[in-house]
Amino acid sequence: MRRAAAALGARVLPISTLRLLSMDAGVALDAALACPIVVFTSPAAVRFARMQRPLVDSPAQVWLAVGSGTATALRLAGIAAVRMPPDRADSEGLLALPELQSLRGQAVGLVTAPGGRGLIGETLAHRGARVHLAEVYRREPLVPRASRTGLIAALPDSSALLVSSVEAFDALWSRLGEPVRQTLRRRPVVASSPRLAARLAEDAFAAIVIADGAAPQALLSALAADVAGGRFR
Repeated sequence: MRRAAAALGARVLPISTLRLLSMDAGVALDAALACPIVVFTSPAAVRFARMQRPLVDSPAQVWLAVGSGTATALRLAGIAAVRMPPDRADSEGLLALPELQSLRGQAVGLVTAPGGRGLIGETLAHRGARVHLAEVYRREPLVPRASRTGLIAALPDSSALLVSSVEAFDALWSRLGEPVRQTLRRRPVVASSPRLAARLAEDAFAAIVIADGAAPQALLSALAADVAGGRFR
């Protein structure tokens, strides 16, 4: 993130609000990886799955990724043909793929974490798929360091908030006092998906920019385009 931001002439104040921990998926992961269609919801899902089982490429299987970061992680793991949404890196984009439309009786492996992208599993089941869920990691909230959150109030007017997930936002927002919240509401905020944008609107953010995904480059590119369009200086 720092390097990509520097290339655009920006600086970053990183605030970690979540920690990822491995979950032993065992036979559930075996079942998911054996399905003719296998869906991974994040680069972390690929990483934690690989810690437990090898990912074996097979021409008889279809491997789907929610976005470019997840697709890259799968390719690095040895999966040659990975399909992903062409336009948006979120649950809705994934669910629009043609491979996930006619699923009655079809077995679909879903490698993910608890919470997060629950819409995917629910929609696949509604479409008639036999969903084999493998939860390979979980998110644990971190208390942001006071030294970090204290810097937010001192940020210059030409600053923006980049948000990768609802969980990350909630973990930060719950630790901020109302004066700091009001300061952030006056700044542009970049959301990784339309659903996250709707969540931010509920908290009275007005200048919301929607990125193509949660990857740092996607968030920064969305902000850069907004700046170039003259909405934010």
